[in-house]
Amino acid sequence: MRIGFDHDRYTKLQSEHIRQRIAQFGGKLYLELGGKLFDDNHASRVLPGFRPNSKMLMLLQLREQVELLITINADDIEKSKVRGDLGITYDLEVLRLIDAFREIGLYVGSVVMTRWRDQHSAVMFKQRLENLGIRVFRHFPIDGYPYEVEQIVSDAGFGRNEYVETTRPLVLVTAPGPGSGKMAVCLSQLYQEHKRGVKAGYAKFETFPIWNLPLNHPVNIAYEAATADLEDSNMIDSYHLEAYGKMAVNYNRDVEIFPVLKAVFERIYGESPYKSPTDMGVNMVGNCIYDDDVCRAAACQEIIRRYFAARCALVQGRAEQHEVDKLQRVMQKTGLTSEMRPVVKAARTRAEETEAPALAVELPDGQIITGKTSDLMGPSAAVVLNALKALAGIDSDVNLISPTVIEPIQSLKCDYLGNRNPRLHSDEVLVALSISAATDENAALAMAQLPQLAGCEAHSTVILSQVDDNIFRRLKVNLTCDARYQTHKLYHK
Repeated sequence: MRIGFDHDRYTKLQSEHIRQRIAQFGGKLYLELGGKLFDDNHASRVLPGFRPNSKMLMLLQLREQVELLITINADDIEKSKVRGDLGITYDLEVLRLIDAFREIGLYVGSVVMTRWRDQHSAVMFKQRLENLGIRVFRHFPIDGYPYEVEQIVSDAGFGRNEYVETTRPLVLVTAPGPGSGKMAVCLSQLYQEHKRGVKAGYAKFETFPIWNLPLNHPVNIAYEAATADLEDSNMIDSYHLEAYGKMAVNYNRDVEIFPVLKAVFERIYGESPYKSPTDMGVNMVGNCIYDDDVCRAAACQEIIRRYFAARCALVQGRAEQHEVDKLQRVMQKTGLTSEMRPVVKAARTRAEETEAPALAVELPDGQIITGKTSDLMGPSAAVVLNALKALAGIDSDVNLISPTVIEPIQSLKCDYLGNRNPRLHSDEVLVALSISAATDENAALAMAQLPQLAGCEAHSTVILSQVDDNIFRRLKVNLTCDARYQTHKLYHK
């Protein structure tokens, strides 16, 4: 697959820039992280060459200076809010992040629970964290936040929050998802540090939108598509233009809140260190794109994928109509259609031929493989086997799985586990393939091709079951689906 982003240049430039920002504030910086540190799959899709853990690899160069502070909104704990790409609740994501940070040698100092009102689930989670030896601090709702600056920057505002003791020069403030209160925590800490005679600074580490790309660059528009549920929109940073006479791209919430942030800084320090929202950022991503055409093409495909995802989420009751409407407008603005995703037409054509659900996968060499519904397996299972055969150079007529393996699995499903559908799902087919691989060279060769599916594009003519959807996610296949179910039932597993 074509690459358009220089990962090595990024890790070098970004770490150097963060060191400079720490020095600017005398050795203590609260750095708010927008987006994900781990598993930043959006960035890796729109910037081919950016790795899902590129930001983490960059931070490892600053390992001895970094302390992680994780924020989570207590209301999100109470509502059991789920991270869509991983399918786990925000509280569990906090635990996963702590484990992941510790595993690579980064220090997690504490967890801050924001908008604390003694919510029952939040209280229980706080106790759980403390029982695990993790320090937890509470930050409370502030009347008039974020506009009543005098109230906010006072002992009745930030002063009510529990002070988080930190020990390292770079405090990276991250969260399981948006709306967790990262910025408020940073500003609260600046106020608390100032009261204690410690001079500390604040900056934002936000990957998108990319400030030094054009406003309507597909990579920036893909960010709007990714945040359709938040109703974010990119815009020219008017403060930056006025201060420096240069165009810079930011997004509406940062531009709208900047006068308030500036007033907060002035109240704490006597003056603001920044003249614009863009000044607050430390993002070097735009300086590491070396093939703009590759990144443009990748971003356009991401926009189409987001459009399909929103339409499916609407059918599933996980999205609102305004999200789909916004993505429709984004598609129109960029001149994109669903047919510009090659696997869409291939899957739909196969479905018309067979009069049943079908699925298509585009392999790294551009070859498109399809899978149909049969008596033995569903289209997702079929397309995985067909793709593995193509990658391994095995003739399509070769049976990789013996009937003596398939029949007991079908019997287990229907005779013992109460399933009505004997067709194998993709997870069951992979288990069967692994069993056959013990005695069959072709099956073993096909199994060895599984890593090559990572990054491949796929499309289904129906919404897949959660089991199949999870398998494609674990294989790192970029899957989209038409927004309809195979049946007209109201309940779908």
